[in-house]
Amino acid sequence: MDFVSDALVDGRRFRVLVVVDDFTRECLTLLVDTSLSGVRVARELDRLVALRGRPAMIVSDNGTEFTSHAMLRWSETNRVEWHYIAPGKPMQNGFVESLNGRIRDECLNETLFRGLAHARLVIEEWRTDYNTERPHTSLDGLTPNEFAARSREDQNRNGFWL
Repeated sequence: MDFVSDALVDGRRFRVLVVVDDFTRECLTLLVDTSLSGVRVARELDRLVALRGRPAMIVSDNGTEFTSHAMLRWSETNRVEWHYIAPGKPMQNGFVESLNGRIRDECLNETLFRGLAHARLVIEEWRTDYNTERPHTSLDGLTPNEFAARSREDQNRNGFWL
């Protein structure tokens, strides 16, 4: 998990919570808002757990949202290990940093966002395209969604559950 920031055409800043599955490379969420507190991040994680199941571990930097009481409570309540990368070492969270760069280059730097609703729409369209239309060499030429579906099929065929 990590954040990227940008601004609307009127100058108001907004942030994007970026969550990527390191195994499937799926971009699980790009949550856009002007303020994303630890409580709001915890709500988004609850939504993702309801959709995908509980992760074994979350990796993030030491930002205030990720070290807040809300996040510590969420991690403990959900029995999810939390790994904080070393300060100044973003490559310890390389998958999300790579995704952040793609979002910045392909979406944020290319779009003048008229408002928050417009930003949410464009950024979600980018996320959908990333997950469904872009094959990754690291996934044997599959898109993240195709790779995830194949992994679930393999696990179910072998008697394992996600």
